Amino acid sequence: MSRSGVARIAEHFQELTDPRRREVTYPLVNIVVMALCAVLSGADDFVSIAHWAREKKEWLAKFLDMSAGVPSHDRFNAVLGALKPAEFEKCLLRWITAVHEITGGQVIAIDGKTLRRSFDAASSKAAIHMVSAWATANRVSLGQVVTDEKSNEITAIPRLLEILEIKGCLVTIDAMGCQREIAEKIVAQGADYVLAVKDNQPKLCAAIRDFFLERWEDDLASTPHRRHETHERGHGRKDDRYYYLAKLPEDFPLEEKWLGLKAIGMACRVTEHDNGKKSDDVRYYITSRYLSGGNHSRPGVKN
Repeated sequence: MSRSGVARIAEHFQELTDPRRREVTYPLVNIVVMALCAVLSGADDFVSIAHWAREKKEWLAKFLDMSAGVPSHDRFNAVLGALKPAEFEKCLLRWITAVHEITGGQVIAIDGKTLRRSFDAASSKAAIHMVSAWATANRVSLGQVVTDEKSNEITAIPRLLEILEIKGCLVTIDAMGCQREIAEKIVAQGADYVLAVKDNQPKLCAAIRDFFLERWEDDLASTPHRRHETHERGHGRKDDRYYYLAKLPEDFPLEEKWLGLKAIGMACRVTEHDNGKKSDDVRYYITSRYLSGGNHSRPGVKN
């Protein structure tokens, strides 16, 4: 990072309102730069942000006025927690857009998570709940939405989609975001979706499960599909993963309810531990794109 690079961060965050009213010890730009760099380096709570900044104090001093030192984790918590989420969201997106350009066809993963140890038990303040979009090919965060205290990621995801340029991209979302309105918004913006399906969509989940169960006896030999598998061993266990993607059958009962639906998928993981214990996990998906890659199977051909 060059000195001009830090100036650009300051430029993109210059409209961010400092929530502190008294004379400040740590400039707001310091707190923002430290937090951004720490999170990009893997920090996921205020303690680890402060720890990272102390470890990198000499490096940070090349770009920032570090005469006041590094704030405590409580200070990071207080200042960052008092920022206006909408303001920070706009500043962050402007900065990210300036340093990274989304390329057509990228995979953007949207996921809800709760920042570890962000729950303030003393004040009963709700945990900081965020929805993050990641350009997985480059491992760079493309946008964040902090949900309202009484809200959840179902309402935050549409807001996040509005500020991201997703045309030509493949957007993946966990089961919480498997909603018809979200699928329609993604398609309307010229992108494709892969949505995880769980019991929050019981009819859809049951339809996909029944489809694969009915064809399991012949290993989907009579069904146009694509498959891929991986086998890994380590940490005292063996993991076998099997992925199946089938073209949407003409008689699929819920096709008309999901705009652009083209295929349904199933991912199976079988884990065998060295002590002989076995476990398995099955997950289901819907997608608006019949994805390429892996092994291809046609009726009558078994891969």
